[in-house]
Amino acid sequence: MALTRQEVAHIADLAKLSLTESEVEHFREQLSAILDYMTMLQRIDTEHVAPTAQVSGISNAARPDVVRPALPVEDVLANAPARKDGYFCVPPVLEEAP
Repeated sequence: MALTRQEVAHIADLAKLSLTESEVEHFREQLSAILDYMTMLQRIDTEHVAPTAQVSGISNAARPDVVRPALPVEDVLANAPARKDGYFCVPPVLEEAP
């Protein structure tokens, strides 16, 4: 299914992307190829294939909790842009009530 340049521009507008003319053409080709593959996949008969949630057979694969010593504060704050008294300093995110 070949997309038009107008359709790609509309998709880019919905995604709040500004594209150059060369990018529109580049993405038109790529998106059209993706839609062609999807069309091919739609032709596959899956009537006798059971729905599959996951294929590995692994359920609840989580590593066991292991108590370890904490990282030193200096190591944790080594790349912090700002710090004070052993804590990260960040700009306030909530305004004070008037």
